[in-house]
Amino acid sequence: MRLIIDGYNLLHITLPLFQGASEDLQRRRDQLIDQLASYRQRKPCDMTVVFDGWRGGWVTEKRERKKGIDLIFSKLGETADEVIKRLVKERGSGAVVVTSDRDISRYAQRMSAAVIASDQFGERIGQSGLRKEGKDALEEEETETSKKGPSRTLSKREKRRRAALKKL
Repeated sequence: MRLIIDGYNLLHITLPLFQGASEDLQRRRDQLIDQLASYRQRKPCDMTVVFDGWRGGWVTEKRERKKGIDLIFSKLGETADEVIKRLVKERGSGAVVVTSDRDISRYAQRMSAAVIASDQFGERIGQSGLRKEGKDALEEEETETSKKGPSRTLSKREKRRRAALKKL
């Protein structure tokens, strides 16, 4: 399973910028990478985090590897959305996309990739590895929809999303 993460989208969910605070963007990116690296130790998987570089980036796409996580900064004039779409097209159904961007979500679903909202994934990486007392939120959700009949069955998209969440 390859996680393709919309970097700034997840960054603003997990480490919100407080009004009036002029935090260093690089420091905030490093904090996000630290969180992802500690999550990766608990749940080993391949991760690619894509950041925007279209306004003030490099002439060519910049790729780095930090703490076992692939980082991609889009080139000048290219948005992170375009890079994510290209990666999803290459991976297809083997990718899990973490974003709250509707355009990317729709594109990934058309390419049969699972999509997880940034806030849901943010909660996962924020956990200390321990599940909530009793049942996991996903298990609770499944028991609520355990009714039978064709009108109660889950869509393929929802089944893919739940399968990806279980792996996380």
